[in-house]
Amino acid sequence: MSFSSLVSDLAFRDNTSNDQASRLSRPSARSTTGSYARSYTSTAATSVSISGDISSQLHGGYSHPLTRSWQAERQLTKSMLIYPLFVSDQAEEETLIPSLPNQHRRGISKLIPHLEPLVRKGLRSVILFGVPIAPNVKDALGTAADDPQGPVIQSIRLLRARFPSLFIVADVCLCEYTSHGHCGILRDDGSLNNSLSVDRISDVAMAYAEAGAHCVAPSDMNDGRIRAIKLKLIEAGIAHKVVLMSYSAKFSGCLYGPFRDAAGSCPSFGDRKCYQLPPGGRGLARRAIHRDIQEGADIIMVKPASSYLDIISDAKEIGKDMPVAAYQVSGEFAMIHAAAAAGVFDIKTMAFESTEGILRAGATIVVSYFTPQFLDWLSN
Repeated sequence: MSFSSLVSDLAFRDNTSNDQASRLSRPSARSTTGSYARSYTSTAATSVSISGDISSQLHGGYSHPLTRSWQAERQLTKSMLIYPLFVSDQAEEETLIPSLPNQHRRGISKLIPHLEPLVRKGLRSVILFGVPIAPNVKDALGTAADDPQGPVIQSIRLLRARFPSLFIVADVCLCEYTSHGHCGILRDDGSLNNSLSVDRISDVAMAYAEAGAHCVAPSDMNDGRIRAIKLKLIEAGIAHKVVLMSYSAKFSGCLYGPFRDAAGSCPSFGDRKCYQLPPGGRGLARRAIHRDIQEGADIIMVKPASSYLDIISDAKEIGKDMPVAAYQVSGEFAMIHAAAAAGVFDIKTMAFESTEGILRAGATIVVSYFTPQFLDWLSN
């Protein structure tokens, strides 16, 4: 019933009520009728709420920008962000990656000038990916991965000395360094030799840890590599000061293309479907997360992020007492840029929306190519 109908109805009732008319003078009756109408309308509105569930009235709780922010279980902060860096073995290189907007492959002499302003803005962590460019540096065993003069170990030492408060994560894999582009050592038939690969990957992780990396993050997806790395850290007496972050749920798919352009890590034959997880394999992901926790992982990572929010939620449920990281991979980042360039949406708005979705799913750490922009956006 509309407000005007309520007033008309009340006026009719008032005019036909002899008892009420006898008590009220004509001027005051008009006043009382209006007041009664307001009271009746208010009571009617209240009765609608009370007759149902009073908790259905939600709008007041997020009527102000601050109270809207309070609705989030996790709010994005600078300390949650890890910035990916592609470090070339060519010291002076600074090459824009065409398929990865605003991202560069940089030589070691270009790192400090690039990072200084970001650290001043609040950058807390980076993850390093080595990119060997020199001719004939790649081989079947990925021997350049732990070369003391290679880009990752040199970068770790440089950044530890220049930015003492910067948390340094070293990605651990062989794909950038092997001549075949796969994430381990192969058998003669081209399949992955898990045992040899784990031994090699764990050696590389140890080299990065001993060089000063705060965190080693194996992304190869070989079975048992977390246990192998943890045991070697314990044997070396440094397990107490090195974080082990596992890419536990890393799915195969088409979202890694720009990364492979940047790192030069595309397989020379075949694909990685036999060791990275199938996109529909939620149960496999849960098993992998359980396994890596049992083997000694300190942080669990899910990769990619936006297409696997259910897996992030699973990771938080399974590892409820652990930090959960999510990597918004190169393809996700490139898609957001492409859509924004086409006028589909505002890039800043979507950067926040996509990242807040990742946090809502359960992540507390986000590896993001948007990190430099977030440092500005979060300051403002």
